[in-house]
Formats: sequence, structure tokens, C-alpha cells
Amino acid sequence: MYTPMKSGDMTTRRMRNSRLTGTPFDGPDDAVRWHGGMQAQDYGPAKWSIGQRSTGLIDQDLDLALAAGSIVRTHVLRPTWHFVARDDVRRLLALTGPRVQQRNAPWYRQLGLEARTRARCERLIVSALQDGNRLTRDAIARILEHGGVDTSGQRLPSILMHCELESVICSGGGAGRQHTYALLDERVPGSHQRFDRDEALVELVRRYLGSHGPATVKDLRWWSSLTVADLNRGLSMLGSEVERRVVEGLIFWSVASNSTHAPAARGVHLLQAYDELVVGYAESRFFGDPRAAIARAAWKDRSLPTGVILMGGGVAGRWRRTFEKDSIAVEAVMYEDPKPRELRALRTAAEGLGRFLARPVTVDVRHM
Repeated sequence: MYTPMKSGDMTTRRMRNSRLTGTPFDGPDDAVRWHGGMQAQDYGPAKWSIGQRSTGLIDQDLDLALAAGSIVRTHVLRPTWHFVARDDVRRLLALTGPRVQQRNAPWYRQLGLEARTRARCERLIVSALQDGNRLTRDAIARILEHGGVDTSGQRLPSILMHCELESVICSGGGAGRQHTYALLDERVPGSHQRFDRDEALVELVRRYLGSHGPATVKDLRWWSSLTVADLNRGLSMLGSEVERRVVEGLIFWSVASNSTHAPAARGVHLLQAYDELVVGYAESRFFGDPRAAIARAAWKDRSLPTGVILMGGGVAGRWRRTFEKDSIAVEAVMYEDPKPRELRALRTAAEGLGRFLARPVTVDVRHM
């Protein structure tokens, strides 16, 4: 049965379900597990996405979680890095890895990375990383070059992505300012339990809708790389756990228990460019926001800061952070001239970022 929902409710429900409002998470693994996966190619800002949804976390806590392996950073869901909870990574890789590899196949061919070469790279990397070794990208490049593999241009990142998608390697924690790789089998020992694709599919759809809903099937297809047929099958298997509603001609799906009205989103939230509330959607990004047209245009304007400013749940501008010697400079570009109370809310949000990064913050505001 179709039931109506107002477009203006969309952002407040998504913010609540993603925990930007309401009850915060206790730790990094809780936040990542709840979302199913959180896009993380821009490592520093990605940590802030977890921090602003959690109680009392600071930037270093995320480094420690990654080093301990309670969260893993690897390529999964799409051809980019994600944070994934340790207990979820193998299931997600088994479910979505083959689809991402299909998408990558033309790229591998263009780079001359045929199956035989990729398999040889796997063997060389496994040999170098076994027995608990952790190596940086540069160190792996040297090993591959010594083994006769050309790592120039985009070949090295493509080789590493392939190995991650094949469940060979994953993040190994930091080494100074550099990231390392480790063997997935040593960081996340395999389970003897048989992989059940239907169970994995249902869990992926459940996690996505629980943390990102309301959302459309096209949104979920973008997020997961899975086919529409697969996703409709997952929705069907969930049955009464999910519900669908029509808003302005689009069908939105939600976890039924999360379909109640969400309280108004007050204050300002500084979202990094790849926050799940932004990149978790394709068809319905910024849906229901009165400034949606401006927001979509700004999304494509590379002269503007890449971060998204939410004010009262609506897109109000763009922002960026810059590390200075002993502080953080926040530059905010507002779509409209902000009122004094809005400026105060913006500075309060920036101070939250400062606490997370353990540095004082300065704020510079201008409007378009």
C-alpha cells in the first residue's frame, strides 16, 4: 500500500536515521556498522563524519580503531574506499566485490592489467605481507617493480584496489603519516560459516534503509553497485520490515520502525564532501530541499568549497577546513546572507570540529 509523505520531511528523517540528530553512537565501530559502510577515500574528513555522530570521540580515536582493526578501510560497495566494521567486511566483499570488479574490467583492460598479471601481483603482495607484515603503498610498489610489474600511472592504485576487492588485502593502520596495507586473512580471520548471498543481500538493504532511508531503489543501486533486480529481491524478502511511500512521483523505501515523524533539525551541521548524507544518494540527493537547485549547481562548481553546510536541515552553503600552524581555519560560503543567530550556530558547529581535532578554530563567512 502506498501512503503519502511530505518532501519536507525527507532531510529530517535522514538526519535522524544517520544519527546526525538524536541518539549519538558510542564508538567508531558502532557508527560504521550502523551505516553498513561509510565512504572514506578522503581519510581525514571521513573521520569527522564518524566523530560528529558519536559521543566524545576525537580524531585520534579513529586512527586507533583502524590500527586495532575494529574498523577496516578498503575498497567495497563502489570503486572507492569505505570504512567497514570488522565483522561485516567479508560479507560485503563477497556480495558487492564481484559487481565492482565487473565495473572495473574495462579499466583493467585499458591499463593492460589482464587476469594473469593481477594474479601475479596478488602472489607477490601476499608473500611480502605474510606473518603480520604491514607495508606502505610505496613499499608495495617497490616489491612489484622488483618482481617485474610496471606500477606507473594508475596501474598501482588499480592493482591495490583489485587485491582489496578480492579479499586479499585491507588497511593495516598508520605508519607515521602514511597508511599501510595488511593481509585481510590476518586482520580479519575468515569464518567457517558458509556465505549465504540472500542473507547478505537482505542485511545490506536493511542496513542501508535503516541508516539512509527514506531512499529510492536507484539511490540504493548507486550506493551498493548491485542490480535493481537484486535490490527488489532484497526488499521483497524484508516484507513488512520495510514500507514504501510516494513523494512527488518517486517511490521511497524506509525501515517501517523508522517511519515516524522526526523532530526538526536545529542548528548547523558541517558535512564533509563525501558524508553519507550527501553521497549515499544519487536520484534523491537534496530531495525536498527548497534550495535543491542551488545545491545541485554548487555541487558541480569546483570553485566553491566541497563541504556541505546544513542549517535547520536545509542546505545553506559550502565550507572547507584548512590546517594552520596551531589552529583550524573554517571558510564558509553561504547561499544567503546569514542572520546573527545563524552565524552563532555556524560558529558552534565549527567549535565542535575544533574539539574533535583538538585545535582552536577560526571562522570566515561570506555569501554568494
